[in-house]
Amino acid sequence: MGALIAYGDEGFVKKRYRKFNIKIKKNEQDDYGMMKEVLTRRFKRAVQEKDNYLTFPDLVLIDGGKGQYSVARESLNELGLHEIPIIAIAKGKFRNSGNETFFHNGKEYKFNKNDPTLFFLQRIRDESHRFAISAHRAKRKRGISKSLLDQIEGIGSIRKRALLNHFGSARAVESASLDEIKSVEGVEEKVANKIYNFFHD
Repeated sequence: MGALIAYGDEGFVKKRYRKFNIKIKKNEQDDYGMMKEVLTRRFKRAVQEKDNYLTFPDLVLIDGGKGQYSVARESLNELGLHEIPIIAIAKGKFRNSGNETFFHNGKEYKFNKNDPTLFFLQRIRDESHRFAISAHRAKRKRGISKSLLDQIEGIGSIRKRALLNHFGSARAVESASLDEIKSVEGVEEKVANKIYNFFHD
């Protein structure tokens, strides 16, 4: 999954945050491939859109090093966006905060540890991490909910949807009483027993 956040005059612009599920299978294990896919999808839409909902930023900050910078630059150049500056932010050798190296136009930069610009860029990078982690957790939770009910023989998509709509998650179905499961529309007694026994045998 790729995560994109936005920062503007008023601070973090949460309505512009985006999650990108990686669609190209071979990119799933390829950091550079994922980055190219995410940036291409985000900026290709901005180039094509007529109502300008997707804006062009003043600066793109990439979480990564020299390699990620090159891929990002190449991705934007391919879309004709040569003028949008890119900075890549890489943690130090021991991944310690405060020792970041910044890459831009073939050069490396370092800030003094107490430089407010460094703190500002770290804050943006950390917010992107927070957003990415929360998105990953939500996706995993949805996957778990789905797979648990998928394991019950004879529970089709309509019943599964009815159960999830009624209880909110597969975990809530697991902790429900037999009578509560029976009360779900479209779940007759025989099926309710099967669901209850699946979780309690």
